[in-house]
Amino acid sequence: MQTKRRLSFALVASAFVALLEFWGGATSRSLALTGDAVHVCMEVVALSLALLAAVGASRPADPRRTFGYGRIEVLGALANGTLLLAATGAIAYAAIRRFALPVEPHAATMTAVAAIGLATNGAIGLLLRGDSRRDLNVRAALFHVLGDAIGALAVIIGGAAIALTGAAWIDPMLSLFVAGIIVVGVGRVLRDATGVLLESAPRDVDSRDLERHIARIGGVVGVHDLHVWSIGSGSHALSAHVLLDDRRLSEATEVLREIDRCVKAHFGIAHLTIQFECESCPVVVRH
Repeated sequence: MQTKRRLSFALVASAFVALLEFWGGATSRSLALTGDAVHVCMEVVALSLALLAAVGASRPADPRRTFGYGRIEVLGALANGTLLLAATGAIAYAAIRRFALPVEPHAATMTAVAAIGLATNGAIGLLLRGDSRRDLNVRAALFHVLGDAIGALAVIIGGAAIALTGAAWIDPMLSLFVAGIIVVGVGRVLRDATGVLLESAPRDVDSRDLERHIARIGGVVGVHDLHVWSIGSGSHALSAHVLLDDRRLSEATEVLREIDRCVKAHFGIAHLTIQFECESCPVVVRH
């Protein structure tokens, strides 16, 4: 619930910054400021998707979606990243054309508006920083917020440089710089989201180290067919075949509890499925 409130506040603040920067870009004729406004619009989209994902992810599992709705946030991150890349291409194209037809912007206006945007984005970034550690979509939104803060800072410095030198080429150069920031942030988001959809091992889990931890537990003879993946941000799952020495069922249950404690404590894995195999049991060949 706290995450939803923070995202709602950040969404309203970002929408205000976007409108302000669009006005400032049109008034000052600054392509860099207009490009940053486009970036903020994508930030608004990212925050909207993160808010929708937070609502969807809180829905319980049902007979059809037995893992729940955790991957809604991953789909949202992919959609957001794709839109942001398209907007970045438009910004870069406009900046290249501006080099051929330079226009000197009004430096004081672009600097003042960018300063307001920087202050607002800094506050939003601090607000979302804690939630971004466990939520992929909040992390995606935070990349946009931080990238926009850097972009706003660049516009402030560029505005001061234009005021001092009158060099019109600084404005489209800053636009390309903002575009570069966007591409770097989106690349990381798309990489993480694609990894979840491909059911890759989470970046913070070493599957070989995980197998060694399980193999060291008393009674475990071997581990094979181990799979670890993410259902959503901060929600990891594990399945494995574990070979045990000969022991009673009650003792095997204690081994299972120990495996559960181990993977939760060391790897943050909450969803666990273990199939035990007996060391002296006959091998059944299926045709």
